[in-house]
Amino acid sequence: MRAALRALAPSLASQMPPKRRAVSTTATRTPARDGGKAAGTGAKRVKAEHASPPAPATSKKEAGAAKADPPKAGRAGVKKEAGVNPPGPYPRPACVSPATAPLPVRAPCGRLRFADLPPPLAKAFRPRLTPEQVIRAGAFGGIYFNPVGGKPGIHGRHVSIDAAEFPPAWFEGLPVDAYAARRYDASRNAFGVKAGQDQAFWEEKGWMRRDLDPRGWFQWYCRFYCGRRTTDGEDERQIGRWSGVAGAKGRWRRALANKAAAKGLPAARAHEASPVISQTLLHWADRVTDKDVSEALGRVKE
Repeated sequence: MRAALRALAPSLASQMPPKRRAVSTTATRTPARDGGKAAGTGAKRVKAEHASPPAPATSKKEAGAAKADPPKAGRAGVKKEAGVNPPGPYPRPACVSPATAPLPVRAPCGRLRFADLPPPLAKAFRPRLTPEQVIRAGAFGGIYFNPVGGKPGIHGRHVSIDAAEFPPAWFEGLPVDAYAARRYDASRNAFGVKAGQDQAFWEEKGWMRRDLDPRGWFQWYCRFYCGRRTTDGEDERQIGRWSGVAGAKGRWRRALANKAAAKGLPAARAHEASPVISQTLLHWADRVTDKDVSEALGRVKE
């Protein structure tokens, strides 16, 4: 009997299932049987097998140096994000008319007349000063035509403007700092005072069109004077702004005339009554006349 069993042992052993390995048993247990502990252990093992090799050890001195002196590429990226680097030229807006209007003429009253404008706009927009007269008198602290002149706006420091766009005669004989300086200097202004807000203020108000005249009113006026016209209402908007400042009932024109009349000053000395308002009117290509002061004097007497 024993001999028969020994003879059958090899065949029975071949039919038995193989023994499970301890590692596979632990890695394949389900959360239902052991509360997830074994599965978590298996996951940790897999994570450990595929983890990146540890970084080489560095001394405290090396770590401090790396933190204090970041790669040059990173520094350049920060400057670019901060708007220090120029973004390049802006595309020509579709609202600019392909036709160029004629230059204005000087009327007998001394005001400029733009003959191509419809009668209501031609009557409303009658500045006394040309762009060249404003520039030569001393305006905007000398920074206006510098693309990075003055404080940065909310869109960055670089502004698309270039004095080379305009007639060279406007700037002939002037030092560059008179119109394209880097820093604002009130001593460059005609009346030696600071007048007006910075780039960021006007951009926050939404009164600048970055796609058209990102420096604002005077850039628009220079281009309008040279014959550029728009087809989307921008010219009308800027003329309306000018009218509110220096038009027949413009608040700053009337305010300066009233101050001069109250102090008994002629128009030529109106800046003594308020140099800031005088500088503001200059930025808007206008000034008060003796007629303005006389009318203001009549209002004061009334």
